Amino acid sequence: MALYLRHFGLNEAPFSLTPDTGYYFGHSAHQEALNMLLVALRSGEGFIKVTGEVGTGKTLLCRKLVNQLGEPFTIAFIPNPMLNANGLRAALADELGIDAPRNLGQHRLLARINERLIELAAEGRQVVVCIDEAQTMPEETLEALRLLTNLETEKRKLLQVVLFGQPELDEVLARRAVRPLRQRITFSHRLEPLDPRAVGQYLEHRLRVAGLQGPDPFEPAAARAIARASGGIPRRINILAHKAMLAAYGLGERSIGKRHVRMAVKDTEEVTASRRWRLWWPFPALAVLLLAGWIVWQGMPGVGTA
Repeated sequence: MALYLRHFGLNEAPFSLTPDTGYYFGHSAHQEALNMLLVALRSGEGFIKVTGEVGTGKTLLCRKLVNQLGEPFTIAFIPNPMLNANGLRAALADELGIDAPRNLGQHRLLARINERLIELAAEGRQVVVCIDEAQTMPEETLEALRLLTNLETEKRKLLQVVLFGQPELDEVLARRAVRPLRQRITFSHRLEPLDPRAVGQYLEHRLRVAGLQGPDPFEPAAARAIARASGGIPRRINILAHKAMLAAYGLGERSIGKRHVRMAVKDTEEVTASRRWRLWWPFPALAVLLLAGWIVWQGMPGVGTA
């Protein structure tokens, strides 16, 4: 748990990197994607694609979609699709609750999947397969996925698929061998980074969810600094905001300014610091400040004595 929770009046760490739908920020970029997914799936579309750079919130969006779909959908979530064709079928069978022994041949496994999908359709349910990190799927697996979507009744498809992936997914789908699948994608959306104004709203939103009752500790200049350094990528925003709060806590300060963000940027390899981010005076190491703050927070003896 973050050391600064009590210092800032929080109940939990607000900038964890774990995709938690309780912290979902309904910015227009993400809300448009969610609305598109809901409309497309409820209208029975076969293939849907969502792409975005690393850290833009694809996994969180996927989990939000799963939570919001509800009845009559049955969700099969495959977070690691770097599988061969039969591995994909086995993962889908497992998600659908099909008891299939490992030595079951691919044709018999496919038959069981088909039977299960027909059962669910008879119950009025729609099956949606959500695949995260779809850019890692081998071509043979993508073809197996396409063939799975051939399963249908006289009225509708038995399987719908949502592909979540990095921009490299578009490169994979551009290959000639994958053209039949690409032609089936009827809806697609690209997740864009947050704009500078939204970054400030995002910071305060997560703090409020984490239990903040008082004023936002991030000064407007600090929020703008995080927006510039992060490029609006939520994962980078979380990393920088967390470290800036740790820096302020280590100094015993409750307001987070640009200098705390500078310290966070300097301490973060993922963020490429331009010249304007170079420190103009030698800040103490972030680790030293955190240790000092922790000692004060714990009330250990000897603090402040000569």
